[in-house]
Formats: sequence, structure tokens, C-alpha cells
Amino acid sequence: MSEANAKSMSIIVTKGSLDWGYPPLILATTAASMGLNVTLFFTFYGLALLKKKLDVQVTPLGNAAMEMPMMGMHMAMPNIIGMIPGVDSMATSMMKNMIKKKGVASLEELRDLAIEAEVRFIVCQMTMDLFEYKQEDMIDGLEYAGAATYIETATQSEINLFI
Repeated sequence: MSEANAKSMSIIVTKGSLDWGYPPLILATTAASMGLNVTLFFTFYGLALLKKKLDVQVTPLGNAAMEMPMMGMHMAMPNIIGMIPGVDSMATSMMKNMIKKKGVASLEELRDLAIEAEVRFIVCQMTMDLFEYKQEDMIDGLEYAGAATYIETATQSEINLFI
């Protein structure tokens, strides 16, 4: 959406795990479908969501609120369990199965929907340089710029979020 008088929203995306990838993409696609001009600024670990080969995981480590529906109830995973090798892969597999079972769009699908809805994707060039990413590692249609470019957008947005 690129109407000059449309409301706008910007989101800083700093995390690139499976579970942290959903909030900014769901909010962006929803806002765009409601007619808002939406900008996502991807920095630090958020860049993982823009790789052509999206291979993100979920980890229960440090996420005390993580509960998974199992055996008719919600089971919390103690932090100490997250340190055991293979738990991240198991938690990722469980989350992906739950997402598929419930008919929730994948991160790739949400990312494609955001691009189709003309959500502006700004990639932090400093972070690209810092982590030695190459543009050819990333999906097409991205804008590479610095924080100043994002700040220009954020100062004109009615809604600014940090995820």
C-alpha cells in the first residue's frame, strides 16, 4: 500500500528464531491488509529471517513461558532441559508440526505475503557487514540501508514497534 495519506507502521525486527519470526510478519501482513504503509527494519539476528534458505529454529532455553500442548495439557519445559543437546531440534520439530497441524502459514509464506502486500523491507547494512552476509544470500526485493533511513520512516509512522 503506498497511499500518501495512509497510516503507517514500522517494526524493528531483531530476532530470527522460528518463534520470534512470526510476530513481526503477522503484524506487518495484517497491517498492510488494513491499508497501512508498513516498514520492517531487520537488524542483528533478525537478518536470519531474510535468508534465501530459511533454516530457523526455536529454543526453550531462556524462555520460561514456553509451553507446548501435550497429552491434553500444556507442558512447560524447564530451562535446564534446553541445555541438553538435541532439545532445540526437538522443540523446533514440535513447533513446526503444531504450526502445520493448526493450518498456520509458514514463515516463508508470511514473508512472501508481506512482499506481495508491498511491505517495505529495510536491511541494516551495518549488520550485513558485521556478520559478513552477502546480498546474494538474501531474498530479492530488499532495501539495504542504515539506521538513519529507518529513523526517517519511524519519525513519520503512527505506530512503531520493537520486536
